[in-house]
Amino acid sequence: REEEAEQPATFQLLGNYPNPFNPSTRIRFYLPDAAHAKLTIYDALGRQVATAVNETRASGWHDIAFDAGGLPGGLYFYRLTAGRFSQVRQMVYMP
Repeated sequence: REEEAEQPATFQLLGNYPNPFNPSTRIRFYLPDAAHAKLTIYDALGRQVATAVNETRASGWHDIAFDAGGLPGGLYFYRLTAGRFSQVRQMVYMP
């Protein structure tokens, strides 16, 4: 992939694909250095519904599969926290 050829200098959290999704989607992020990464999924009311990643990851691109089977359809948010970096994006689950 083109983005893998270019190694960013900073943390990056990409939009999930596909979006909207049913019932699974992929979330990609980049870590410039090894770090403890936590990728948490929240519903539209801000309640945590899942933790997709909660471990130390090597530097580089990471591709995470998230399956929303069992969750109601609607708007969800995912937050990546790694070191001092934190970013939130939204996704739509359409069962």
